[in-house]
Amino acid sequence: MNQALPISIQIYSLRNAGDLYRQLDIAAQAGFRQVELIGSLLEDAADTRDKLQARGLSASSSHLSMAMLRERLQEVVAACETIGFTQLVMPAVPPAERDSDAAYWRALGSELGDFAHRLADQGIGLAYHNHDWELRAKENGATALELLFKSAGASPLGWQVDVAWLVRGGADPLPWLRRYTGRVVSAHAKDLAPAGEKLDEDGWADVGHGVMDWPTLSVACREAGARFLAAEHDNPSDGERFARNAFAYLHQLGA
Repeated sequence: MNQALPISIQIYSLRNAGDLYRQLDIAAQAGFRQVELIGSLLEDAADTRDKLQARGLSASSSHLSMAMLRERLQEVVAACETIGFTQLVMPAVPPAERDSDAAYWRALGSELGDFAHRLADQGIGLAYHNHDWELRAKENGATALELLFKSAGASPLGWQVDVAWLVRGGADPLPWLRRYTGRVVSAHAKDLAPAGEKLDEDGWADVGHGVMDWPTLSVACREAGARFLAAEHDNPSDGERFARNAFAYLHQLGA
């Protein structure tokens, strides 16, 4: 890479590795210095901050639900200030809503755009994180993701691009990254195992140990505007192995 990107690890990937103390120990011991949080860790922000600091870690960002945005926005802002980070990501809509029609996705984009404006006024960024279901066509060939971003308009809503979910959804990520250059704020660094392999891990692989071209993708993510890469694995059988492999690979890649 021409310019190094900071690297983080999404703590959700380590959810089966023990309690939060253990999860943070694994991240720090693997070499990470930044962690991407989940919404529940914002509830006692001072405790989360202290646990991070005790291990030489800081927060790059945090995921949070639509419910938290709608119901506890100012509490979330206060948590960001306490922990010391300025990037939030809404990672997924509830399962029952994922097959919703075009009107739903337009409304979601408008609502997220409004939250992005409100948070930007307080120095905090908001982004949307994709899976594969947003690639389903909803109206005149337009996908849910396209409808969402079009409805968000000129708002400061960003995109945390999950490149492997794009591929799993049948998309070539490079045109998507070029198209939304400037909206991309970060990327999840994850990988896909060869077909028929790693079935116990839902077909995912540790980043750099699967079939995706991360040397090319990391450059494309940076050029699209990503400010950091967050290592992620949706279902690792061994969280410690994943964290070690992810840090080693991304570090040697130049991130």
